[in-house]
Amino acid sequence: MNFKEDIFSYVPKNEQEIQDKKVIIDYINQFPDNILLRDNEFAHITSSGFIMNRELSKVLMIHHNIRNAWAWTGGHADGDGDLLHVAIKEAKEETGISSVFALSKEIASLDILPVYGHVKKGKYVSGHLHLSVAYILIADEKENLVIKEDENSGVEWFPVDKFTVQYFSENDVYLYNKLIEAAKEMSKNKI
Repeated sequence: MNFKEDIFSYVPKNEQEIQDKKVIIDYINQFPDNILLRDNEFAHITSSGFIMNRELSKVLMIHHNIRNAWAWTGGHADGDGDLLHVAIKEAKEETGISSVFALSKEIASLDILPVYGHVKKGKYVSGHLHLSVAYILIADEKENLVIKEDENSGVEWFPVDKFTVQYFSENDVYLYNKLIEAAKEMSKNKI
């Protein structure tokens, strides 16, 4: 897979994605040698998997240690240009599931997400931006879940109606509901 072609051909769903896609493409063009690496300390590409059950009625979330909040799975590309592969690898590592597949190979969402300064593995990491490429992944609710203690303190399935400001930040509510809608659209297009 060619991450640049996938991002360039992605059709934004709203004004936020139009602007974020423009900035992400500008940044890819300015930093072609290290856009997929953390050595680009200001902004780098990450890949996330929004893991849903087959019925698209639940989402598998992790309780993220650094953010101290329930969040989706994902991580740094670390030089891997196959961003769907990165999303699936991270989903497995962070939840313990062994069988997961993409609802579609198409990107589900493009977002620029802030990461605040924090300590990771005893080292301070300055605030930076994740140029986030997201995919909808499907997993079986019956799979055994395993906490990855160095990254999270919980792994649970959440019903889609729980993605409200009562349980999540306003920014997360926007992002997760956008992904739920993207999953529904992708599912319709498969029929």
